[in-house]
Amino acid sequence: MKSSPLNMLIEDLLKQALQEDIQDGDHSSLACIPAEATGNCHLLVKQAGIIAGIEVAKQVFNIVDSRLNFNQLLNDGDTIKPGDIAFTIEGSRQSLLKGERLALNYMQRMSGIATSTKEYSQLINHTSCKLLDTRKTTPNNRVFEKLAVKIGGGFNHRFGLYDMIMLKDNHIDFAGGIEQAIKKTNKYLVDNKLDLKIEIEVRDFNELKEVLAVGSIDRIMLDNFSVADTKEALKIINGKYETESSGGIDKTTIEAYAETGVDFISVGALTHQINSLDLSLKAI
Repeated sequence: MKSSPLNMLIEDLLKQALQEDIQDGDHSSLACIPAEATGNCHLLVKQAGIIAGIEVAKQVFNIVDSRLNFNQLLNDGDTIKPGDIAFTIEGSRQSLLKGERLALNYMQRMSGIATSTKEYSQLINHTSCKLLDTRKTTPNNRVFEKLAVKIGGGFNHRFGLYDMIMLKDNHIDFAGGIEQAIKKTNKYLVDNKLDLKIEIEVRDFNELKEVLAVGSIDRIMLDNFSVADTKEALKIINGKYETESSGGIDKTTIEAYAETGVDFISVGALTHQINSLDLSLKAI
């Protein structure tokens, strides 16, 4: 991977994960595998879906031992079926075993997320609506989980608390109401010379009308609105602001929401209700 702040973060997290796993040595391998022994493995697909995390696995093995020969056969985002081989890797047997579990842990979870995201996105790809993830991610694994969403065809919402303003119910209540929350936020951005988009959550039509009366925001999140109420809300907003539907939307309802004309749908389940894909690293 090329050097960038994001890739530097990924490398740091991978090094921490390896340290967590190896500590003072992989004693299982050290005990019975000669230091000079070499071998090769392949990544075997055992379940249909979307592969993700190949580039991450490559980086894991490179950190473990840069002399390993990684031969990539598939790309992140490829459709896979049982029996497919994603990559082969050759070199020190001790090094292969050091990186095996960590590489699989990332790939299995990322592939599960990418597969689920693809299933959701295919349900709405006949509309202009974009599928978003959320901050409902595993601590210290957000970068990998959000990368998997992109690989699966979704879009990343804000990455964290720092790159977008999101005024949710608690912010509004603590600030003293919608008008106060919006006005204080805009003043804060001006005072601190920050260029951040403002999204605000509304829970009913009264809150929606109050937001429209105040203005000075970029996107309105319609939280737990029914499909019928979403259609009515979009008529009221009339294209003045970006719109997002959120709250309990799943595969049985996402198509109906997308067909209302809403701009975005955020689904927390993309990253917090995931079954890892069955993959295995096997010695050849």
